[in-house]
Amino acid sequence: MRLLGICNIITCTPLSRAVSFPLLKLNARSVASDSRKQPPWIPPQARPDAQLPRLKIYNSLTRSKDDFVPVDPMGEVVTWYACGPTVYEDAHLGHAKNYVSTDIIRRIMKDYFGFRVKFVMNTTDIDDKIILQGRQQYLLARFKQEHASEDDSVSDSVLAEAKAAFRHYISKNLPSLPSSTSPETYSEAAEKVYKEKAKPPPLADAAAAKEGEAVTIANLLLSAHIGTARSAAEALQAPGKLPEFFAKTEDILLPYLDALHGAEIESNNHKIYLELSEKFERRFFEDMEALNVLAPDQLTRVTEYVPPIVRFVEKIVANGFGYATPDGSVYFDIDSFEKAGHSYSRLQPWSKNDPALQADGEGSLSKGKSMKRSESHFALWKASKAGEPAWPSPWGHGRPGWHIECSAMASEVIGKTIDIHSGGVDLRFPHHDNELAQSEAYWSTPGCQVQWTNYFIHMGHLSIRGLKMSKSLKNYTTIRTVLSKGDWSARSLRICFLLMPWQDGIEVTDDLMKAVVSWEGKLNNFFLKSLDLWQRSSPDTTTIQELGIADQQLLSALDKAKAQVNTALCDSFNTSAVMRILSDLVTESNSVDKLSDQTVFLLARWVTRIVTIFGLDPEGDLSNLDRIGWSGLGIPTPAKPYIYPASQLRDKVRTLAFSGSVDHTAIAKFADGITIAASTPVVESSKPYDQVLQQFRTDVKALAAQQAPTKDLLALCDQLRDVHLWNLGIYLEDRNNSQPALVRPLDKSLVEARAERESASTAKARAKLERETREAEREKELRERAKIDPLLMFRTSDEYLEWDESGIPTVDAAGNVVTKSKRKKLVKEWEKQKKMHDEWLVTQQAA
Repeated sequence: MRLLGICNIITCTPLSRAVSFPLLKLNARSVASDSRKQPPWIPPQARPDAQLPRLKIYNSLTRSKDDFVPVDPMGEVVTWYACGPTVYEDAHLGHAKNYVSTDIIRRIMKDYFGFRVKFVMNTTDIDDKIILQGRQQYLLARFKQEHASEDDSVSDSVLAEAKAAFRHYISKNLPSLPSSTSPETYSEAAEKVYKEKAKPPPLADAAAAKEGEAVTIANLLLSAHIGTARSAAEALQAPGKLPEFFAKTEDILLPYLDALHGAEIESNNHKIYLELSEKFERRFFEDMEALNVLAPDQLTRVTEYVPPIVRFVEKIVANGFGYATPDGSVYFDIDSFEKAGHSYSRLQPWSKNDPALQADGEGSLSKGKSMKRSESHFALWKASKAGEPAWPSPWGHGRPGWHIECSAMASEVIGKTIDIHSGGVDLRFPHHDNELAQSEAYWSTPGCQVQWTNYFIHMGHLSIRGLKMSKSLKNYTTIRTVLSKGDWSARSLRICFLLMPWQDGIEVTDDLMKAVVSWEGKLNNFFLKSLDLWQRSSPDTTTIQELGIADQQLLSALDKAKAQVNTALCDSFNTSAVMRILSDLVTESNSVDKLSDQTVFLLARWVTRIVTIFGLDPEGDLSNLDRIGWSGLGIPTPAKPYIYPASQLRDKVRTLAFSGSVDHTAIAKFADGITIAASTPVVESSKPYDQVLQQFRTDVKALAAQQAPTKDLLALCDQLRDVHLWNLGIYLEDRNNSQPALVRPLDKSLVEARAERESASTAKARAKLERETREAEREKELRERAKIDPLLMFRTSDEYLEWDESGIPTVDAAGNVVTKSKRKKLVKEWEKQKKMHDEWLVTQQAA
């Protein structure tokens, strides 16, 4: 492979299930408006006889879909470095989007295309956020310990410190409030000052939209600060006990204590930071396991690679691309890097001169004046300030910059060139662009420029109301919270991400949630029916059924779906297309009757394999070629000995009830003959199911003894299905053609379908009640009107001056004689009223 002046031949050997792959050509496509100033991305080249999948990957480096060829001479191993989390808080749904999408692509590379993927991921266990949070939590814990009391009362000293923290917090975060604002006057002052500041500007054009987004973000931050101060103000006015008091004032105490005592923490006291990062690293991987995300093959932590990081920085400086400052920091020299013929900011060139992103890349503790030669230069090594952790280096005690950690660790573990580098889309600049520059500065020599990563893939964000999830904005929900509430499962979240292109952002809307529920419900039904057929089929697997026209058509559709799935996955892992293909195939199979068992099983096994490759089944086993479905399709094990007999009894009752002449003796006899294959006495976990069975059997026998009519027997069967078993999370799905009911667990699609039916029924009942109420009111109005004597009905009106002997107007209020057409209408009204009045008189006489 030719990499900017150096030739390096990569040889490849065939991969299993692969197809011929031609030599790649140089991608000369322009990747930015200033692409002439940048060296082009040089794609790897395969040996002429190489066998590789025709896989294209959307590459952020070129912003185009490029043919994928691994660096491995054998064409089998793929090296992959993924930017992992900064572990200082629990992971949220935005993290789930990133790491689940990454896991999906990794599984496709490994289990569909057959590559051996070496997947390396880091956790950032020391950076500005961890330093600040670890230090603050340490100081708060010390403060709590120093002010603990036996009765948990809030002392005067704690109250005084908290009031000082309150003043410190509002002066820093709510500067528009008067300096005299106290906890007692806070609510009134905040309402007065900030009431009008939450209105975004009108969105007239793109610039206004961008301004509106900025205002929205600012308003979210402002709302968070207002809420924090309000909670603290309430606690300061009514302190209560210490645990509750600290819970409400913690967010104001943390920055206050840090401002007072943060600089006192010794630089070699790494424990307070590692305790925090170790805790949240452990919780992060618990979350990933809950989401069925594969663990990395190798995990790297920044604090375990400090010496290699120091050596990495030393070489960059020696190569002339870095410089140390008198304060002990080391910076990357972008100017020297570009003068040497390299290109900086290749992933996101339009952000190269964005000061806000540059500052964000330097970290929250790096604000203020620095000694670097240019504002665009970034830190490789940071001189530690007072209260920050430090490690020894040739430039003095300090700590790694944010970007250098990944360059050094990936280079240490993988080497000079990485096949794939991944992360969230927000890492393109400055993090990944800086990684690229550092690594190429490290590996390149005069006349030999090295391309460090061949394919960058960046996962789109997950948004709420158009805004990226952010801990600072407090507009996020943790993975743990989402899974514990039950609104989303690990499978439904993964389906959500599979339905959308991995590189695109996702806005979680009601329509998207409905699409997820619909897709999962369709597959649940398909697998359940396939498994039911499998369980009821002949044990003689050698029996081959004759294939009919329907079988041949569906098998043809299956072959077509396989080809379409291959095309979609080769097209930069287009899972959204695959999800449509699977859904359409299942729909087609549902529309066909009288399929052979073999056709159903063949179809179900292939669909099972694809969803298992996608990671939709934590118990999936690709080595089991006979597996059908995914986990969670069966009812709980403690329920099976009781629910299946209950379902059998119900099937029998329904069959006999529908037979025309109900045989009550046969029903009672069948109820007596029900056997339970369970232990005696009943174990605790099985008691609810046993109670349902026994009660149903008792009720069936009672109705049989009473010679109850069909409707009562069927109502009892419906009650078992719709109430007793439903409340236990089990559903009996009645089917046609005398098939027994399908015993299945409740899923979200069933619950939502029932909720929609009940909502429609409620709406219908409400509409009926409103209609009956209107009719009753009309009837009442007519009855009251009927009491009026037609001789008097027009005489009470101010519209007329004179009437005839029957009470019909002859002259209107203006003195004009009533016209013939008007009189005709008045006569009709009079006659109608007379008829109503006469009928009313009759009812009164009868009464």
